[in-house]
Amino acid sequence: MTHGPSVNSSVDPRTEAVGIIGAGLAGLITAHTLLQDGFTDVVVLTRDRTVGGVWAKERVYPGLRVTSLSGELTFSSLEMPLPKGAYGDISGDDMRAYLECFAEKFLAGRIRFATEVRRIERGEAGNGWRVHVEDKNTDRAETLAFARIVLCSGGCSVPAIPVKLSPEAAKAANFAGPVLHSMDLQSKLDELHSVVTPDSGFVVVIGGGKSAQDAATYFANAGIHVTIVFEAVDCCVASWLPLPDFVRKSRFMSVMSPNIELNTRLERFLHTSWLGSKFTLGFWKLLPVITNSALGIPRNSPLRNARSALWTTSHNDERVPEMKRFYHLVKKGKISLAAPAHMERYGDDGKSVVLSDGRVLQADVVVLATGYASSWGTIFDEKTREELGIHRHPPTSKAKYQWNYKTLANPPPAHPDAEQQASSIFRGLVPAKNIERRDFAINGAIGTTNNGMTCEVSAHWISSYFLRDKMRIPGSVDVAYEETERDAAWMRRRYPDTLLRLNESSVTSLPYFTWPQAIDQLLEDMELRSMRTGGNCLTWAFKVVDPKVISTLKEERDAKRKKDVAANN
Repeated sequence: MTHGPSVNSSVDPRTEAVGIIGAGLAGLITAHTLLQDGFTDVVVLTRDRTVGGVWAKERVYPGLRVTSLSGELTFSSLEMPLPKGAYGDISGDDMRAYLECFAEKFLAGRIRFATEVRRIERGEAGNGWRVHVEDKNTDRAETLAFARIVLCSGGCSVPAIPVKLSPEAAKAANFAGPVLHSMDLQSKLDELHSVVTPDSGFVVVIGGGKSAQDAATYFANAGIHVTIVFEAVDCCVASWLPLPDFVRKSRFMSVMSPNIELNTRLERFLHTSWLGSKFTLGFWKLLPVITNSALGIPRNSPLRNARSALWTTSHNDERVPEMKRFYHLVKKGKISLAAPAHMERYGDDGKSVVLSDGRVLQADVVVLATGYASSWGTIFDEKTREELGIHRHPPTSKAKYQWNYKTLANPPPAHPDAEQQASSIFRGLVPAKNIERRDFAINGAIGTTNNGMTCEVSAHWISSYFLRDKMRIPGSVDVAYEETERDAAWMRRRYPDTLLRLNESSVTSLPYFTWPQAIDQLLEDMELRSMRTGGNCLTWAFKVVDPKVISTLKEERDAKRKKDVAANN
């Protein structure tokens, strides 16, 4: 690892324009960090009319909650007021208000709203970037020039809708009611309530993930008849009493999860020894037992058909049972289950859907909670994707990576196409092919259970990268490729049945539960102190990881930069 070369090294990067695509968590904290570091020309582009991304005002539907197992999505520079909900729940409105406050306090005048990014391409002579945008208010097209780009468009902004379930398919089948993706639920509520009421009408929700459960919960609480159709549901974690912070917000879950590197004695004991692996696997098997008991899920319920807690990246933190939530509403018969099954087509009568098992469900409204496609698909042409090295590809390395962890001895079967899922994004932040140029980065696509802290540390890493700070990163494209090939092999080994459900803009790297180790790696890349929570050999795994531990990163980076400059003179 060396300090790699860069282009235009004679120009102070702080004076050059930086374009940030997206105004969600990643976009906001990246813009704030760059501004704090002295970048003078920073512009955030978003197609939305408010900040927040998935938490934007136009997307926060009633009942939306944060279900992260590892704590709140907050930044070190702004605390979030204590949530109003029971047991520390954070609602979608809480998150929306927090991000709006953050933007107002730190980014006033830096965000261009209602600006749709149509295409991103290299500038003239291969220098800088041209971003072709369209004003959604006026339909006016414009081309913006930036020296650097940070892509923060996220993985939950472009609906993935199977062709046979699409609104076009519904129209062709003369289906009479509205068909919408779950991301449009908030904006379509008035229309939906004109079709279905507590006295009449049937809603069918397709999918078993959090969005599907949230949509079904909303209609059930409104007294409307709703049925949810799914093959399997997301893994859920719940208990009779709330999990304490020293479990939920500490390194405990991270050390219980296999990581690409086992850096401590405790991790090596838990994942490579016979006794440790028995304890670890027992823990992951116990989680669904406790959850099913706490939520009162019957043994014959389709809700037991959940993805493995150890092997999935889809976990919902239900905390404790509550009356107006999904599992309680199912238990009380206010949400009907059609599972295991999937929707096959729209019915011939224009007011029903046909399932894979032959059942026909009456439907006046169909909500498709069918996931998301990559937000990168339309903004890069094939030439730019190839030049950047931003697209997934078949693995190119012939090296056989080995992780002989006893906790990974019995993986679930993988779809054959999962072998084609290789990303070449170094640390999930920079395309390996472009690493020497220091003019392009990605934030918000590292899959973790603590996006707030991950995005903030990533923003500091990106700023140091743009500033050409001395960092422990590859000094050549070839070395960067080797690193990304190993990381891609780990992702396939760790989550063999999951990758095909994830799009490339949502996951460039997948530490998930092991986000503390991923953050440590980024800190070490910047030659800063890692494992900041302290503790001794008995307590370190249970120390709460609070955003405050990274509140001084700017000052630490400034001091290190001065020290490096002095050492070179």
